[in-house]
Amino acid sequence: QVQLVESGGGLVQAGGSLRLSCETSGRTFSSYHMGWFRQAPGKEREFVAAISRNGYTPVYVDSVKGRFTISRDNAKNTVYLQMNNLKTEDTAVYYCAAGWLIGVTQKEYDYWGQGTQVTVSS
Repeated sequence: QVQLVESGGGLVQAGGSLRLSCETSGRTFSSYHMGWFRQAPGKEREFVAAISRNGYTPVYVDSVKGRFTISRDNAKNTVYLQMNNLKTEDTAVYYCAAGWLIGVTQKEYDYWGQGTQVTVSS
């Protein structure tokens, strides 16, 4: 069983930055591909970014390209999401996920965190 705990969310003004962290338990973190998803009020959960187990080939949804960066530190069992130039439409609960497959849909991921709230004010 893998447990994921997100942190780093909060309230920020538009144009600001936040860095989300997701720490995982267990010794097999480097075996998993990692992803970030988000869910805004009244909307379905959507893919944001993913990174392969070795840290290569990051993938992003078009709306965050050039603003968000996903990275991982396998020595710390942690994946990060650096979010710059935040917009009000980035407001959502952000979830990290771990899986044996890398992809842009929820079904590729087997383990999920509880989420962290990001609120961007205008």
